[in-house]
Amino acid sequence: MREAIRQALDEEMERDPTVFVMGEEVAEYNGAYKVTKGMLDKWGAERLIDTPISELGFAGLGIGAAMTGLRPVIEFMSWNFSFVAFDQLVSNAAKMYYMSGNRFPIPIVFRGPNGAAVQVSSQHSHCVEALYANLPGLIIIAPSNTYDAKGLLKAAIRNNNPVLFLENELSYGMKMEIPKEEYTLPIGKARVVSEGADVTIVSHGDMVNKSIEAVKLLAKKGVSAELIDLRTIKPLDFPAIAASVRKTHKCVLVEEGHLFAGICAEVGFRIQYHCFDDLDAPVERVCQGETPMPYSKPLEAETLPSAEKIVAAVKRVMN
Repeated sequence: MREAIRQALDEEMERDPTVFVMGEEVAEYNGAYKVTKGMLDKWGAERLIDTPISELGFAGLGIGAAMTGLRPVIEFMSWNFSFVAFDQLVSNAAKMYYMSGNRFPIPIVFRGPNGAAVQVSSQHSHCVEALYANLPGLIIIAPSNTYDAKGLLKAAIRNNNPVLFLENELSYGMKMEIPKEEYTLPIGKARVVSEGADVTIVSHGDMVNKSIEAVKLLAKKGVSAELIDLRTIKPLDFPAIAASVRKTHKCVLVEEGHLFAGICAEVGFRIQYHCFDDLDAPVERVCQGETPMPYSKPLEAETLPSAEKIVAAVKRVMN
């Protein structure tokens, strides 16, 4: 996936001279996760900019650059570190277009790894989508695979609104054949990963891959599960969710974030509001445990969603 993201950045920098990349270690070190490997040699220090460890500062600098007509791509080494820049994202990126009477669009992308990796403990394992989804003015994208990552990032860079692009450290090594031809994917359009008749599973980001495992396990038990990959958290493609629920009449929602006030809570409310008469069972949720992320590997596995936990939730709605 890291190569696909690099291709998207490189192609957009080639296409549009106003696009530049900025963040900690993106240039001289080739990126903390080697996403920007080799790009400094090609584009130079004016378009690939290393920053101090100062998220508040370079996030604000990027927003100011976007206000003047540039298209910054800001890399957070981890979305956990975006909390240091929270005021810039909340008070400026999300609101400047509205507060300026539509005079200052903010065509900026903030990207980097979101959620848990392996034993990086509680301060490096936050899923931030529910926090930022609460704010009008932000587009939130969470790709689950290499193909989507490239196509959605290219679309994000071309968008005239602030976009939060949530990757996952565990997915950077994912391999997949992608077209040589240039392509983009529409923002706000979900994907049906697998069609099924018995139950709908809705997920996003790396949890889609856990859900794919669950679909395979369910198939061995004779259960036909339809899997929806949201791709975009905001705007949410609810019509795609509703169409599936009205077909299967049962639904399990999966996210890596916490249960309380999460993405599943919003999607679950919309399902019961718009599809109440179509449901044959209450909507189930599979989320991270309500605790800071443990460092212990067994406890980490215990608190995170898994294919087995998704299968168990499907069994509950099927009974």
